[in-house]
Amino acid sequence: MTAATSRADERVADVGLVRRLLIRPELGAVVGAIVVFAFFAGQSAVFRSLDGVANWLDPAATLGIMAVAVALLMIGGEFDLSAGVMTGTTGLILVTLATDYGMNVWAAMLVGLVVALAVGLFNGLIVTRTRLPSFIVTLGTFLMLQGVNLGVTKLLTGTVQVSGLRSASGYDSAHTVFAGTIQLGGSSFRVAILWWLLVTAVATWVLMRSRQGNWIFAVGGNEQAARAVGVPAARTKIALFMTTAFAAWLVGSILALRYTSVQANVGIGQEFIYIIAAVIGGCLLTGGYGSAIGAAIGAVIFGMADKGIVFLGWDADWFKFFLGAMLLLATLANRLVRRYAEEVRH
Repeated sequence: MTAATSRADERVADVGLVRRLLIRPELGAVVGAIVVFAFFAGQSAVFRSLDGVANWLDPAATLGIMAVAVALLMIGGEFDLSAGVMTGTTGLILVTLATDYGMNVWAAMLVGLVVALAVGLFNGLIVTRTRLPSFIVTLGTFLMLQGVNLGVTKLLTGTVQVSGLRSASGYDSAHTVFAGTIQLGGSSFRVAILWWLLVTAVATWVLMRSRQGNWIFAVGGNEQAARAVGVPAARTKIALFMTTAFAAWLVGSILALRYTSVQANVGIGQEFIYIIAAVIGGCLLTGGYGSAIGAAIGAVIFGMADKGIVFLGWDADWFKFFLGAMLLLATLANRLVRRYAEEVRH
């Protein structure tokens, strides 16, 4: 009896703080971020300075907003290949309506939000009602949006770019809220960083503290079992697609307000970067496992590598090599962590 109790106690004791940390999906991203920071900081004083931090947090912020939303969708078992081009679509809507049609910037942003949410709703409805793979559905949406972006922009402007947002009504206030800067320690940090932190905090709360978070993990892990216990699987997945669309609108608006012009091909190819950041952050391609914080840290790794390579004077092509290497390493690490997590639970 005593021996049995002792063994039971040992099993309970084994699942302590260290083991709980080891099965966290963002563990690999945290380790990777520390290694990448140490590598670049050790070779570049600019990289580790406050100005340097502001410099590499800037691309991490816009990437991180999208990576967190994409991570939620991947945990729910789906993909959205239209996420990148949708940032361009919303940016084009904003600049076109505000410059060519004289609409207030805030009103133009609202129109862009409505269009983005409609696209997200469309993706979600098609995936849930037809049971087609989201990879195929959103690839179709990606191609349609790409065609609309190029075709409509050329039709209205004769070129593949719209510009002139700075002179539009409401630009100054919108720029301050979405694309301005804040001073910290004598360095300028983009407001987008605050939006990124807010999105990450909300997504983490939803995943870890809300019933909807349980639904997301459930439908991503086993949709049929989730339906059997009353989880609204279709509604959950539609909401996730619309969340990704909202994030695309936010990033598209931030970039449009920052640069005051938008190219018709902006965002194309970025959808894979978002997915890679989410995978580095601990998301599995099979769904049901991942972390919003991990995806945010994955974006930090990208930001550090992107600017760190520049600070060291390396050829920018090495960044692509870095992406591929990080994807392979993260996928392997996630698989091992998930396997270990399953062993701990059993």
